[in-house]
Amino acid sequence: MHEDICILGLDKLTSLIVLPFHRKWYTDDFIESEDSVIRTLNCSVLELAPCSVGILINCGHLGRPMFSLQSSNAVAMIFLGGNDDREALIFAKRMANHSKIILTVVHLVVAGNEGDTHSDKLLDNEILKDVKLNNVDDEYVIFLEVMVKDGPQTTLIVQSMMVLIFTLTKASHYILKRHGVPMFTTQLLVGIILGPSLLGRLKIFESVFFSIKSQEIISTLSVFSYMLFLFGSGVKMDIGMIKRTGRKALFTGATSILVPLLIGLLVEMQLKTLWLEENTYTTLFLTATHCISPFPVLACLLEDLNILNSELGQLALSAAMVSNTLSLMIIIGVNLIIISKSQGSMLAAISLGSIIIYCFILAFVIRPAMFWVIRQTPEGMRVKDTYIHTILLMVLGSGYLSDLIGQSLVIGPFMLGMAIPDGPPLGSAIVNKLNSFTWDVFMPILVTTCGMRTDLSLIKFDNSLVAIHGIIIVLIVVAKVGASLIPPLFSKMPLNDSLALALLLSCKGVVQLFEYTALRDTETISDQVFALSSVSVLVTAFFWPLLVKMLYHPSRKYAGYRKRDIMHCKDNEELRILVCIHRANNIDAVTKLLEVSCLSKEKPLVVYVLHLIELIGRASPIFISHQMQKKTMSNSTSYSENVILSFNHFEKHNQDTVSVNVFTAISPLKSMHEDICTLGLDKLTSLIVLPFHRKWSTGDSVESEDSAIRSLNCSVLELAPCSVGILIDRGHLGRSMFSSQSSYSVAMIFLGGNDDREALIFAKRMANHSKIILTVVHLVAAENEGDTHWDKLLDNKLLTDIKLNNVGSEYVIFLEVMVKDGPQTVLRVRSMVNEYDLIIVGRQHNAKSPQTSGLAEWSEFPELGIMGDLLASSDLNNRTSVFVVQQQKKT
Repeated sequence: MHEDICILGLDKLTSLIVLPFHRKWYTDDFIESEDSVIRTLNCSVLELAPCSVGILINCGHLGRPMFSLQSSNAVAMIFLGGNDDREALIFAKRMANHSKIILTVVHLVVAGNEGDTHSDKLLDNEILKDVKLNNVDDEYVIFLEVMVKDGPQTTLIVQSMMVLIFTLTKASHYILKRHGVPMFTTQLLVGIILGPSLLGRLKIFESVFFSIKSQEIISTLSVFSYMLFLFGSGVKMDIGMIKRTGRKALFTGATSILVPLLIGLLVEMQLKTLWLEENTYTTLFLTATHCISPFPVLACLLEDLNILNSELGQLALSAAMVSNTLSLMIIIGVNLIIISKSQGSMLAAISLGSIIIYCFILAFVIRPAMFWVIRQTPEGMRVKDTYIHTILLMVLGSGYLSDLIGQSLVIGPFMLGMAIPDGPPLGSAIVNKLNSFTWDVFMPILVTTCGMRTDLSLIKFDNSLVAIHGIIIVLIVVAKVGASLIPPLFSKMPLNDSLALALLLSCKGVVQLFEYTALRDTETISDQVFALSSVSVLVTAFFWPLLVKMLYHPSRKYAGYRKRDIMHCKDNEELRILVCIHRANNIDAVTKLLEVSCLSKEKPLVVYVLHLIELIGRASPIFISHQMQKKTMSNSTSYSENVILSFNHFEKHNQDTVSVNVFTAISPLKSMHEDICTLGLDKLTSLIVLPFHRKWSTGDSVESEDSAIRSLNCSVLELAPCSVGILIDRGHLGRSMFSSQSSYSVAMIFLGGNDDREALIFAKRMANHSKIILTVVHLVAAENEGDTHWDKLLDNKLLTDIKLNNVGSEYVIFLEVMVKDGPQTVLRVRSMVNEYDLIIVGRQHNAKSPQTSGLAEWSEFPELGIMGDLLASSDLNNRTSVFVVQQQKKT
């Protein structure tokens, strides 16, 4: 058969014979069939042909209608050199004359072979030179020269880039974080430094780190990491927050995007009419990107600023939720407009229909399926890996679907994430799977490589397009800040807080940076406009957090302007106490402490119980009142069930003398103190009770320590709006106090000062209980009897009141012990510590107290004060529990 082909080619003087390849593929890229006879025929024709021969390998893509639904077709010619490559290049040049063909000529150059003068090399250079000179200005021809050594070299380059990125970002952030610069800003700065603005100008960086192959691999990793980041952000979003959003957040979120968008579009149209001959629709997406306030960006920023669950942080998250919903609609709308303009209204309608069907599937198929997964997971058990892996496969599928219908490939995964219930068990499990490699590995690559595309030297305002976009960027930022200011100011929010909120909503981050990069990579915007847009991200990401820190101090709202402590609580007034619970083993000791606080109808007790749970697997913290919000969050009641049951039993056991209200706070550990202080401020409590961070075993040895709880306690002591007590339970307090014994011994060690007086008042309240024996031990300095200091006078007045009114009571014992210095105080305390079930002390004492001289240097836990630290020491082999009291700080 080959003879027929060759004879016909010779007879008709053909220049090219085209042969089909012997393999046939399915539409899903699998091989359908092979024909060895055709392969043999092709080999014979290649050997005997009287002209050039081409073998066409059709994998299915070439067979579709090429120009019916899209505006262009991409063709590449890979050139290594030689007769055949020159022939192929001539054929490719012929294609380039077609109006809908974009030709890319990729010349692969062997490293170390640049000076070769072989005749074939000269012919190659000549034809390539012709391509460069004649087609370099043709919008449909792209010429790329790539230097390669071998395949392993590319892998080595990519690995080197990753190591360099990680090393520089970590080292830079170690320096910049001290000045309040977020990690994202550091990564972007490192990217710009590595890019063509600075180090990228060096030959070694240009040839090694900016080769086409390494850039392609890194870019693919970046897109994948961004897709996972948005999916994880979607999982963390509480879509129910939109329903619970107040008017202030609703109007703030809406105006923060709609007002700057309208202003930006109007100004852009006017400027382009005046300065540009041709108006383009593609920059609609760029203007929309300038205006958005993405929820993922704001959630990360609030966490970096440590104000995630402050009042301002909650308002900003709610407003961002509204803004993000509108942003998503706008971006989809702009994409549809671009599809309609470039590919026809029919394809835009198909894309819109696909989005509606996808949303329907998410709402009525995927989300119910996720709740089914939750129901299949026993309480306290982790979600099966099979479910997690299936969901991650769905993420990849949703990205492919988004790209298929003409939308950004990250929109599908983000919407899928929103369909997954946030928080434990499923949301937490997914986020835990993603966090380690998404945040620590992929995100630095994403941000840094986006920054590496930025060339600051290209920003020249003599270019009309760059000048227009510069004006638009500044105008939109100003409009966004102004629009975000109006609703909070109208609702009488303080100016500083309103301005901080406006800055938060106008801050740019990874979402805008990636969208700018995508527009640049698709040549929708020029490198100059991209560089300017990247600078706008850097400026807001660098300066806005610093301004927010200057304007807003979360601790300010906890300042009390009235006395809210036990000392100033009237005798016939209810005592309000907030108790914090971390684990089930905190419950017994706390309830016993409340039990001995003299529960009576004359002196009722109002207890607010706050169950604290670390925030994992969601972006927004949750605060639940189990009296008012029974169904606020799925599984919230079950997570606090033991706490609720225990304190309900405590309330029933002490009916008419105590009222209990239980709350659950799910928030990050580093900002959990804000939940405690906010609740204490709102409920006008006089005392906050915190569990100590150490847990003792039954054998008096330390079983465990939690440094996060210790940090939390220190933060509450610093910011609390009322008095604070730290309860150190060594096991004795947790037993049933009055079931098997006739009395309970309590000691109050008094040295003097505000905290000691507050502790003494609390101890006096206990003394009214019929089964409490209170001993007040007053440690007196030997040389200080005549002191007339004001604090000393207040101490004496309170102690005199105890002596006169209670000295004859069988339940109160008053002891005055003379001590010379700190070591003698330690000896006296050691000798008495085993005689009591509970010892109460104040945290701070009078300045330069002789009774504690020399002890501060040995303090292990400064948050307990000198006496508290001494009693909590592991050196004391005892089972006595300790309650350390700090009076409300003066503001």
